[in-house]
Amino acid sequence: MVRPFVRSLAEAAAGAAVFAVTHTVLAGAGTGVSLPREVKALMVLAALALLVVRRRRPALSLLGTGALLGALSSLGMLMAVIAYTAARQLPGARRRAVLLLSASAVTVCSAALSAPYEGLGSLRYGLTIGAVVAGLTVLVPGLAGASAGQQDRLVAALRERSETAEEASRIQERTRIAAEMHDLVGHRLSLISLHTGGLEMALRGQPRDLRESAAQVRQTTRDAMRELREVLGVLGPLSRDTGTDALTDATGTRADIEALVTESRAGGVAVTLHWSGPDTDVREARVRRAVHRVVREGLTNVHRYAAGARVSVVVTHTGELAVVRITNGPRAEGHPAAPHGTGRGLTALRERVALLGGTLDAAPRPDGGFTLTARIPATPTDPSRPSADPARPSADSGRLDADPGRPAGAALLRRLGQGATALLGMAGVGAMLILGLRLADDLRLSHDYAPPEPPRLGMSRSAAERAGAVDHELSRAAAAGREPPRPAGTTECVYPYSYDTSGPNSIELTRYCFSGDVLTGIDRFDVPLAPGRETRSTP
Repeated sequence: MVRPFVRSLAEAAAGAAVFAVTHTVLAGAGTGVSLPREVKALMVLAALALLVVRRRRPALSLLGTGALLGALSSLGMLMAVIAYTAARQLPGARRRAVLLLSASAVTVCSAALSAPYEGLGSLRYGLTIGAVVAGLTVLVPGLAGASAGQQDRLVAALRERSETAEEASRIQERTRIAAEMHDLVGHRLSLISLHTGGLEMALRGQPRDLRESAAQVRQTTRDAMRELREVLGVLGPLSRDTGTDALTDATGTRADIEALVTESRAGGVAVTLHWSGPDTDVREARVRRAVHRVVREGLTNVHRYAAGARVSVVVTHTGELAVVRITNGPRAEGHPAAPHGTGRGLTALRERVALLGGTLDAAPRPDGGFTLTARIPATPTDPSRPSADPARPSADSGRLDADPGRPAGAALLRRLGQGATALLGMAGVGAMLILGLRLADDLRLSHDYAPPEPPRLGMSRSAAERAGAVDHELSRAAAAGREPPRPAGTTECVYPYSYDTSGPNSIELTRYCFSGDVLTGIDRFDVPLAPGRETRSTP
């Protein structure tokens, strides 16, 4: 519990740092937004929370961040991380496509609705911004994550094929050893049993001690043959190791255990099954095989040594452990007592569980019953095998761990390379995001440009000045003594520079007169040029 909490804090801190850098860069590039500081802080906290839960709730994280991203484009880098992780760990191509397109649509709609509210531009500008942000921070990282996830699955398939081939080779070798032992040792024991039987018949008329010794040798030989068959059964093919049926993907699952219980009930044993936790179909074959073998061995022992007893099978499956507990009462009255077993079955079962890093406890009960408890790690610790079933990658990781057989230095270099690739990818997404937002902003400015309104009567002085009604010294000097009378109530007049000519030796001036702060008069008049001076159409 402590490690996931520390990991969540580290991810939240890293996400906050990424947001701060992105927001600063976007604000410096002139692409910031005008949201209140309190609203922006709440949005950032929500985005960080969605970043932390992106592995367990990819759909919620992606869609929620998309809604926030449309209003606050500085969350683009966090969205890129979420989209990459979600697309990498989701197995179905259709599900990935629907989720990425839905998140893009949510981002575009959020940007279109928030742009007019924030005063950034029209609805069309919001749609443009949303399309740019969604394409660069949702679709591009999502496609990269989908490609990485596909690569993980291909590596898992290759690893599974390699392990299958290795397992088949191991099975073949064990079968060969079992066959040789059966041919050599079994043949010798058969000869001993045959000769001992002949010796026993030849000693019919001899003293009783000799006959009993011969019979004891023959019985011992039979016991040795039976024990040899048990040993050869352990060395035989794994398909025989799991029962009469061959090993399948259902071996050790809840349905398989229910089938074993049903079979025992049909044989006259009162068995109850209690299953707690998810199914074991997400675990690798070794774990499922061990669960199957423990339940089967426990029920078989009940059939042999505790006929008529009531049996309880309890399977508790968590994220870290699979606990199998089989408890039976004493042998029912009326059933013949069975001879004591050799204990080799439990010994082989204990070794099987120990190879996976688990424990097996078998002990009698005070009431004459028996309890068999196996604790099997969900992730085996066998160093010769990967820590997770390659055919079923962990759903919350979204990737395959490094090969445990590699040296620690190679694993460290691999992680450093992955980190450098991630930083380069984020830098590329950030650069494209800045360029895309700047391009959209420039398009908005060029589209919204309109020529200024010409001065008109009743316009304020500031608006008239923005429209070009500004005073020029040369025009004022040229109008002195030649301008028409000013309107009544005029407080000030301005004379803009003019390029308009009304004749070869005159120029047309415009006068704007203000009464206080209001434009009250617009007059145009001709002013003669000085003798010998040519007219110009440009200054």
